[in-house]
Amino acid sequence: MIGVGHMDRRHLLKQSLALGGLAGLGATSQPAMAQRAQLVPIRAHADRIYDIKCCIRPFRTKGPNLTVEQVGDATVIHNYGHHGSGWCLSWGSADMQVQKAMSFAPRKIAVVGSGVIGLTTAVQALRAGMEVTIYTRELLPRTRSYRANGVWGPGTVALASEAQPGLGDIWEQMVRTSWKNFRPYMGMAGSPIAWSEHYELSDTPFDAPPPAPIPMANGEPAPVFYDMGNRIGDITSIPEVLTPELNPFPGVKYARHSTKMFWNFSEYGHLLTTEFFSRGGKIVMRDFHSPSELGHLPEKVIINCPGYAAHDWWRDKSMIPVRGQTEWLIPQPEVNYGLTYRNVETRSKSDGVMVIQIGPEMFAKSWKNSNEIPNRAEAETAVKVVEELMSRFPTRPA
Repeated sequence: MIGVGHMDRRHLLKQSLALGGLAGLGATSQPAMAQRAQLVPIRAHADRIYDIKCCIRPFRTKGPNLTVEQVGDATVIHNYGHHGSGWCLSWGSADMQVQKAMSFAPRKIAVVGSGVIGLTTAVQALRAGMEVTIYTRELLPRTRSYRANGVWGPGTVALASEAQPGLGDIWEQMVRTSWKNFRPYMGMAGSPIAWSEHYELSDTPFDAPPPAPIPMANGEPAPVFYDMGNRIGDITSIPEVLTPELNPFPGVKYARHSTKMFWNFSEYGHLLTTEFFSRGGKIVMRDFHSPSELGHLPEKVIINCPGYAAHDWWRDKSMIPVRGQTEWLIPQPEVNYGLTYRNVETRSKSDGVMVIQIGPEMFAKSWKNSNEIPNRAEAETAVKVVEELMSRFPTRPA
């Protein structure tokens, strides 16, 4: 049986979330680099784009919905609205909601949705000894979760004006519990979770004044997000400013170096799915149209993990779509780093070199945008930034 540590009911109920001891897992400072890194250039060309993925990040203005309510004779425990932090918060969020489910002492439960939140929740419930059935309209490789960029960086999950009381503490608890649960997947065959060097590059000083907020594409002012503060500084890699002689990127004046954790979706998703089935989990392909339909399921304790689908299905109008698009270049296993330059982030993974546009201008276009049709022009624009950067490297002899 494939698993990541046995967890029975008693342990899960009594599990302490005081995880201050995790400080040793994250870098509190970056040691100075002894010499300039020798990097293999990324072959960034439009004709190497083999896939374009578009998704909707499920942003909920109040923060993730972790409440419990009754639907007929069924108890529904919500677990959705994590914005772009679903991968980062998955185990912590699952742990919270599975503990709530266990308080009702069910023998079997239902999980709605098979994105990363739903699948992780289902695996956590199976580890706790419950029988689990997932009801979903799509399996993980076709969910919005699978179209994300999958790089560690838990961010804000609410608007400052609407955040629920104590959200910062809840968020930190989810982050730290998740961080601890990711550890066993590191170093496994296929690298389901891995680390790589990351270079943040800029043509202007990093301490230059930030640009003025950009109004959203619909004319609204830029949203003000809930500030999480420096709650996880002890498990966050601190960037090291590189001096010119240590900067490995020709023609770039300013550079910072850090180390980032990321997911290889194929390997990690395969492990989660394999554990789910090996522990006896079942999947029923089904689409829901009304909350009342949950009352007809044979399971009377249900953990609801629909992601952005909650906007229409659960009629949760606090859900806001935030569009995201990633471009995938043909894999380059010899490239073992990532970079950010001119509002484009790039990372080499096992299944391809991921490229994504970020920054204020792209966010202004993405806010309240539910369009999931891939934009080829947008993809080529992002790849062009990386291509131009790589063209500055000296030509190597054949």
